[in-house]
Amino acid sequence: MSGSSSRLRIAILTHSTNPRGGVVHALALADALADLGHMPVVHAPDPAGKGFFRRSIAATRSVPASPASGDVVATVETRIKDYVRYFEDSARRQFDIFHAQDGISGNALATLKQRGLIQRYVRTVHHIDAFTDERLSELDRRSIIHADGLFVVSRFWQERLKAEMSRSAGLVGNGVDTVRYSPAATPGDQVLRARLGLRAGPILLSIGGVEQRKNTLGIIEAFRQVHAVHRSAQLVIAGGASLLDHGLYRQQFNSRLRDAGLPADAVIETGPLPDAEMPSLFRLADVLMFPSLREGFGLAVLEAMASGLPAVVSHLAPFTEYLGADDVGWCDPHHAGSIADATLSALAQPLRSRLIANGAKVARFHDWGRTAKAHMATYQEMREVHYA
Repeated sequence: MSGSSSRLRIAILTHSTNPRGGVVHALALADALADLGHMPVVHAPDPAGKGFFRRSIAATRSVPASPASGDVVATVETRIKDYVRYFEDSARRQFDIFHAQDGISGNALATLKQRGLIQRYVRTVHHIDAFTDERLSELDRRSIIHADGLFVVSRFWQERLKAEMSRSAGLVGNGVDTVRYSPAATPGDQVLRARLGLRAGPILLSIGGVEQRKNTLGIIEAFRQVHAVHRSAQLVIAGGASLLDHGLYRQQFNSRLRDAGLPADAVIETGPLPDAEMPSLFRLADVLMFPSLREGFGLAVLEAMASGLPAVVSHLAPFTEYLGADDVGWCDPHHAGSIADATLSALAQPLRSRLIANGAKVARFHDWGRTAKAHMATYQEMREVHYA
């Protein structure tokens, strides 16, 4: 490819093939870039060799992953080495842009850059995790400070990077596929309802598994209060594929659930679901409970809105950046009573209809094409001058 060509070969690197928000973003961004005429390839370590959780228009590459211990730090360092080993082969570095979506891939690119195998790289900072392990914090910081260009999905993290690391970042936002996620029912909806054992409801949905960041303890306590009003209510907790260790928080959740006095089928944990079933899951629910304590953006909120599902979210940034006063049910995530009150209000008319209508407008505004175009100026500035 000549240096003057406007068609870019873009290596997008993410940490996993599993359905996490950053991985969803990477695949959707790649598809939108392909629609613009570029040639993106999404990479990820793939220990199981199963490929990405969903098919994409853009090309994907499974990076061979070495066996790793259960220790999170050791696993992270192993995945970084896997990436470095993969791209040591010059045939695999035939790209104009190297774009990391997380700390693991960002560290690998930082190492390749220091060794002179690539000239520069960019990184998207979806959010900065509050790691308890100092080594993980150091690695995450290294992946950011050595990047030649940065992207963020919200102004909140744009301002945090400027204040804490004196780094400027381009705001690219997020999107949602309103063709896949829509209120239009499909036969698969009822198949999933039967398989999960869902009753008439109301069905409350939590996305992201059991994690402190997702505020699952607050959700279970709020659900207990909602269940006291709606005795047939069920809570579905979906997702949960994570590289980080949430074992202690899981123990607290299990204890809280045992003490809640709820019926055995009131709380359903699905684990990660096939991507094809996620639109059905949103349509089967009556409210999305998303009172997160920290988010980069909150893609599940857009997916819920596109599906005709009202959302209850934390009255915190970044949600306050792109959601208006009447777009969602706002709550204080630190108080279960506030989460419960917002959920009960979102179940009742006339607020429910207003949230659905306003949510549809928000979803239509956020398209992946807009997100892809927001990357282009930095991409053109950061492209490799020649292949190493």
